[in-house]
This record gives sequence, C-alpha cells and structure tokens, in this order.
Amino acid sequence: MSQSSTTNIIDEKGFNPLTGWLMLPIAFVLFFGGIALFVTTLVTFQQFIPGISSVVMFICGLISFFGFMAIAPNDSRVLLLFGDYKGTARESGFFWVNPFFSKKKLSLRIRNFETGSLVQPEEKNPSTGQVVRKKSRSSGKPSKVNDRDGNPIEISAVVVWKVVNTAEALFEVNDYEDYISVQSEAALRNLASRHPYDSEDHELSLRGSVTEVCVQLQQDIQERLDQAGIEILEARISHLAYAPEIASAMLQRQQAGAVVAARTKIVDGAVGMVELALDQLKNKGIIELDDERRAAMVSNLLVVLCSDRHTQPVVNTGSLYQ
Repeated sequence: MSQSSTTNIIDEKGFNPLTGWLMLPIAFVLFFGGIALFVTTLVTFQQFIPGISSVVMFICGLISFFGFMAIAPNDSRVLLLFGDYKGTARESGFFWVNPFFSKKKLSLRIRNFETGSLVQPEEKNPSTGQVVRKKSRSSGKPSKVNDRDGNPIEISAVVVWKVVNTAEALFEVNDYEDYISVQSEAALRNLASRHPYDSEDHELSLRGSVTEVCVQLQQDIQERLDQAGIEILEARISHLAYAPEIASAMLQRQQAGAVVAARTKIVDGAVGMVELALDQLKNKGIIELDDERRAAMVSNLLVVLCSDRHTQPVVNTGSLYQ
C-alpha cells in the first residue's frame, strides 16, 4: 500500500511595520513619565493606585523599546511571534513592531562563493556568550571527478546567488548557505560526469563549450534550490584541468593531435600547389615530362613543401636527364 505525502511550502508574507519615529516619543513618555509619576507618588505620599500606574507605565515604556528596529537597504527582518511566522519586512528605514516579535535578520544582497570551499562556523564563549570567531569561508579548492570518458579532472565553479524568498530560506532548509554550497558541489560533479573534457567531433565538451556548460550548470543548481528560496544569478567554471597524474600524458596526446592536424593541412596545401604547378607547366607548354620525370618532380616538390626545415637547392648544370 503506497502512501503519498505532500510538502507544505511556507510562502513569504509582506509585513508593513509602523514608523519608529512615531512610536519613539510615545515610548519615551511612558518610560520617563512612569519614573516621574513614581517619584511624585513617593514624595507626596499619595495612595497606592498612582504608584501602581507609574510602575505599569515604566514597564510598558521599557518593553516598547524592544520593538524598534533599523533595516538597511537590501536587508530584511523575518518576524515571528512565539514561533508563528507573521511576515517579512523588506523596506529600509527605522520601524517599530510588536516588542514580543522575534526579528531574524536576513540579507537580500547578491553573494557568491567558489565550490570546494569550507565554511568555518561561528564560535562563542560558553560562559559569556560573546562571539570568539565569526563565521568565515575558506578559499575554493578544485573538486576531483571523472568526466564522461572516465578521465580524472579537477573542476571548480563560482556561483552567484541571492535570497528571493525569506520564508523558504529560513524554514524549508536547516542552513541555507550550507545547503547552497553542498547542492552546488553535487550539481557540478554531476555535470562533469555527463560530458567529456574535450571532444574532436564538435560534441558538447567541458573545455570546448564553456558557455553551454555554464548555462546547464546554472539550471542544474537552480532546480536543486527551488524550494530553498534562492535564485542562482550565474554559475561559471573557474578552474578546469586534467588531474596531475594524467596531465602530462594528456598534454602529449593534445600535442600529437595538433601536430597531425597541422601536417594534414600542410600536405593538403602541398598537393594543391604541386597540381597547380604541373598544370601550368603543361598548359603553357614550357616543358614536356614523361611519367618518370613527372613522378620525380612531384616527389621533389612534396619534399620541399612538406619539410619542416629549410631546403638546400641543388643547381643542375648538365642536361635535363643527368
């Protein structure tokens, strides 16, 4: 018996907080007014009720200060009330919300990282709670993976991303930054295993089709991050090379292929030049050559044209057949 489960994705809700400049004087009046009323009650020996009122005013003013928040451009605040998601404030400025709201800061700026980098988590002093070491990311290290033909290669990519859905980024995954890093690394490895490092028959390859491969990589990463509220703006391969153990052999292979291709081009050109020379000699009636002399002339011309060194001319001072 099969059971189907549905995933409830939390959608982002907008939240419009009150301006902080309106609530700031009210908070000051409650705070300092409560203090003044309490002192007046003690000095004048008034009844108990004014004293209670002054304490209430003081506490309300003090609590109201916890509702103020300042949002910088391209920043946001995700608001929770005792674990219940109330909305996200994206507008920059000075605002006031319910003091009992939990205000989680989340940046909307464009960020980037290189695959293969390691994240050092934030460390705090257990006794004081102060941050001893801030969260940091090491430089990227190329990943070693086999391409489609089984050749070991080293590859890394730079991924540019930003948060577009704050609710999904915070509530759908545990740590969205670590999630992006792991999924990008997995997508890069999968992409490298689907294509050859190099191809000679105009097939899509990692080295020869950089633009197409980068587009595929961006799409693959985006598919993995659709439920995390992340948009991939760009994914580019930053390092691509054969693994050190086969790099020298592959270099010789590439050099041999280049030499063969160059020689093939030279031979094609030489044959065309020899054919042109024989045709012009025949058409202009300069000389008549029998088959043996024609073959000798073709051989000499091919040697001259296909040689990779300068030839030394030999001047024949005798007859044509000596």
